[in-house]
Amino acid sequence: MSDTSIALIFFIYGLAFFSMGLAITLEAGRGSDVRLRHGLRPLAAFGVLHGIHEWIEMLEILELLPGQATAPLAWRSIRIAMLAFSFLSLTAFGSALLASTERGRRLSMLVPRVQAAIWGFGLMVMRGRFPVISDLWEVADVWTRYILAVPSALFASAGLVAQQRAFRRAGMARFGQDSLWAAVAFVWYGVIGQTFTRPSLLPPSNVLNSDLFLRLFGFPVQLLRAGAASVAAIFVIRFLRAFEVETQRQIAELQAARLEEAERREAMRGELLKRVVTAQEAERQRIARELHDETGQALTAIGLGLRAAGTTLRQDVDKAASTLHQLEGLAAHSLDELQRLIADLRPSHLDDLGLGAALRWYGGEVGDRTSLEVHVEVEGDKQEISPEVKTGLFRVAQEALTNVVKHAGARTATVRLSFGSEDITLEVLDDGSGFDTQIMSLDSRRPSLGLMGMEERAKEMGGRFYLQSRPGEGTKVEVVIPYPDESEGGDDNTSDVGG
Repeated sequence: MSDTSIALIFFIYGLAFFSMGLAITLEAGRGSDVRLRHGLRPLAAFGVLHGIHEWIEMLEILELLPGQATAPLAWRSIRIAMLAFSFLSLTAFGSALLASTERGRRLSMLVPRVQAAIWGFGLMVMRGRFPVISDLWEVADVWTRYILAVPSALFASAGLVAQQRAFRRAGMARFGQDSLWAAVAFVWYGVIGQTFTRPSLLPPSNVLNSDLFLRLFGFPVQLLRAGAASVAAIFVIRFLRAFEVETQRQIAELQAARLEEAERREAMRGELLKRVVTAQEAERQRIARELHDETGQALTAIGLGLRAAGTTLRQDVDKAASTLHQLEGLAAHSLDELQRLIADLRPSHLDDLGLGAALRWYGGEVGDRTSLEVHVEVEGDKQEISPEVKTGLFRVAQEALTNVVKHAGARTATVRLSFGSEDITLEVLDDGSGFDTQIMSLDSRRPSLGLMGMEERAKEMGGRFYLQSRPGEGTKVEVVIPYPDESEGGDDNTSDVGG
């Protein structure tokens, strides 16, 4: 076979591995399998280095290497070094895929180092046994293939078989088949292609060599290596598509999860809206009942009393004055009941005195009606906040204290309003029984509509909602609302002092 034909084989041989190395370099970082990502880096190094090595041999055959005639030893040294490092990288690839744990992956790096130590020690020994430079370089090439190439190909094949099993477990059997065919190609490449080395004085290459292979099969062993390299590169590049499939699967799962979450939250919003409407109707019924039972009856009694006083006034002035005095007390009582009803709907403190005063008033009301002791703390320099934020924070505090009274079994609760430099924070803490947030948090399948309502209010105000609780350690509800950006402008008349 002519030198040009051999050079073409080396070109294809190098192109196969170099292309494989580039493809791995571009794709290796996309997979979620840490073991495979860790192993593919040395395989990429093997592909690039070994491809360049074969192209150096091609140029050497064509006598196109720069300085080939004047510095042949330099090029031989470079070629042997690249050959050795490429096969050590291949060993690192195989041993990394065979390691199933992080500790195993760290220990797997010892395998190429032991190989390198044996290879280097052997070269030192042979340097004394083969003093002729030409013979020494031939022996060094053969020694490198025996000690590094054959074991590294077997390590790579074993690692690819292990990866095939990993693909099958992940439900990607077709990529497992690609991995298995790449393993078979590396066996042929290493066991057959690297056993028939160039002829040298190092046994058994003095008999089992490329000349014998050519006589037995009628074509050069380099053609076998090139074919095995091409097959290995094709199937390695094919199973790299598993990263794309895995990415698409993750995207699909993420989209499905987001859709499910959106549907769940939409259902919860619908349920929340239904609860809100029901609560509104119940509140209207309560107001109507209280107006009828308390205010309505009191006004009826006052009307009847005034009519009776008008009749009695002509006959008995003292009795009429006593009746009017009773009617005055009844009117005052009715006014108190009406003010209480109005305060339950929206406390006047919120508009007249600010959020801090409204929270103190409501804390006192809760303490009077229940056994819960409520402490209200206002910290920081009071800032101007919009009526919407003021109302929203008050409603969050109301809902949080209602939950404490109904569910926490707490003795004390603290409502803390903090005015920061960039945001306002409302915290409601209790010393009650607490709960498991993994079960009852907003992200669980059984969310609390009260908690969800507080979170929705926080989002509507452009803020953040936090919930912290553990069984037996109480609960902390926190809402953080940033102040509006002054650069956006706004009407100062729409803001009130928060405290």
